[in-house]
Amino acid sequence: MAASLMQRKANRFGRNRRTQMSEINVTPFVDVMLVLLIIFMVTAPLLTVGVEVDLPKTKAGAISGQDEPLAISIDNEGKIFVQDTEVELGAMTARLQAVSENNPDVRIFVRGDASVDYGRIMQVMGTLNAAGFSRVALITRTDGVIKPKKTNKKTNK
Repeated sequence: MAASLMQRKANRFGRNRRTQMSEINVTPFVDVMLVLLIIFMVTAPLLTVGVEVDLPKTKAGAISGQDEPLAISIDNEGKIFVQDTEVELGAMTARLQAVSENNPDVRIFVRGDASVDYGRIMQVMGTLNAAGFSRVALITRTDGVIKPKKTNKKTNK
């Protein structure tokens, strides 16, 4: 076994001497990396944690955008969360300005529970508008693919 790990090499006097192999065995390294890859692929979707909100259903299309939006959630008890942190309505503006680095053009998504009072959602929206945030959108749950309305070419309806 040791002979298989060592190579025999003749020196100038005709004697054999053993030298160590200089090759790296990467098989264990590849095995460990594949296991870590599988672990991260399984756990990554589980890391998206948020406030549990029962969103109302709608037939509106999805909003597309490249920038990462801020999320404000209002749960069924009327509590307000900026991302995952609970805040009071009065402190929400200061928290959003700190998170958005005083950028009024940051996109803000408001997620309101279906059972929460509509007035509470409007309080949040009014506070955002008064703070100068203009790119505010309401998030809803869709039940499938949204198909555009077909128009009649003759009547243009």
